[in-house]
Amino acid sequence: MEVVIAVFALLFLLFVGLGTYATVKAVGAARRGVDRTIAQARRTVEDHTLRAKSFAQIGPAGQIAQLRLALRASMRATQDALHAGVAEDESLKESLGLFQRLSAHGHELDADLKRLESEPDRATLAERLPGLRERTERITRSADSLRWAVRDRARRFADDDLGSLSAQIDMEAGALRHWTRTEPAEAPPQWWPEAPAPSTSHGAATEQTWPRTPGARPAPDSGPAGGPAPEAIAPPAGRTSFPWQKKSRPEKTT
Repeated sequence: MEVVIAVFALLFLLFVGLGTYATVKAVGAARRGVDRTIAQARRTVEDHTLRAKSFAQIGPAGQIAQLRLALRASMRATQDALHAGVAEDESLKESLGLFQRLSAHGHELDADLKRLESEPDRATLAERLPGLRERTERITRSADSLRWAVRDRARRFADDDLGSLSAQIDMEAGALRHWTRTEPAEAPPQWWPEAPAPSTSHGAATEQTWPRTPGARPAPDSGPAGGPAPEAIAPPAGRTSFPWQKKSRPEKTT
């Protein structure tokens, strides 16, 4: 009885543990989803705000807003391209690592630009603006180069696959249209050569002759017309009798 109670208690604890683990995982996934949604909404609001500032404000403040927009757009596009490509091409993991190092510089620059948006000293801001623009261009140039390399690589693979697929389809289409191919002409059958016309010279007709096969021996003629006949086989000579042999007795007749 105690063993049964222990088994039921163990099963109950196991189910409780599994339920707790599943609940924690579900809550974590929901929280991550909410965080992603909030972050995406915040980025969208910031992008619209920066776009409005770039058009509404003039001077260094508007230029800083433009730099932030260019930086954020380039980094986000490169990040999306790398994450989409690494799922299909494992060799892009190294490129993703390089982009993460570049992202650290991008986040640092974006934070500096964001702090300078509220800078009241416009003269100092104008002095630092060329350096900030050069730094932004270096980061965006590297991000754009990496992004276009990833896209060119994906397009090259797509072109190679399309070329191979087109060749296979052409071969299959040719196999399906096999009746359109010109069939090779069959060689005519090898008939026996026709017999020569009978000759009436000297009042005698010649018999039909066939071409000789190479290596075959001609058959000897028999008869006076075809030349001398082969000699007949000589009959066996009489057997020699010896004195010790018995004489054959004549058969008795009745």
